[in-house]
Amino acid sequence: MAVRDIRIYGDEILTKPCREVKTITPRLKELANDMLDTMYEANGVGLAAPQVGVLRQIVVVDVGEEEDPNGPYVLVNPRILEKEGTQTADEGCLSVPGKAGTVTRPMKVKVKAFDIDMNEFVLEAEGLLARAVCHEIDHLSGVMYVDLVEGTLHDVEYEDE
Repeated sequence: MAVRDIRIYGDEILTKPCREVKTITPRLKELANDMLDTMYEANGVGLAAPQVGVLRQIVVVDVGEEEDPNGPYVLVNPRILEKEGTQTADEGCLSVPGKAGTVTRPMKVKVKAFDIDMNEFVLEAEGLLARAVCHEIDHLSGVMYVDLVEGTLHDVEYEDE
C-alpha cells in the first residue's frame, strides 16, 4: 500500500467521466488500498479514483468512528437510488487545498454499489456520510464541489493532528 499524489483543481483529469469497473483485478484492489492510505495521510473523509489520476468508478469514504462506526467504505460503480431532505454546510476537497465553500446536499441518500470483491450492497447514509458519498460520486462524473458552491470559496486552515 502506498500514498499517491492527489491531483489538484485545474488538472484536466478531474473533469472527465470515469469508466465503470467490470471486474476487480489485483491492481484495482491495490488502488483502493492506496486510495485509503492517501485519504488518511491527507486527513480527508473521502477520495475518488480520478483524484489520484485513475478514471475508474471507485471511491473510498471514512467519516470517522464517531460519525459512522461502520467505515471505511469502498464503493465500486456507486449509484444514488434515493435522496431525502437537504443540508447546507461548508465543504472542502483534497483536490482544492486550503479552500472551502457552502454546498447544499441531500441529508440522506441510499446508494447501490459493489465492494472491492464485487459483492453488491446498499448503503444508507445520513449527515456527513451522505455529504461525503455524494461529493465523491460527483467526482466520477467530472463534477467538483466548486461547481456547486453557493457564493464564493473562502480560505481555510486545518490544524495538524
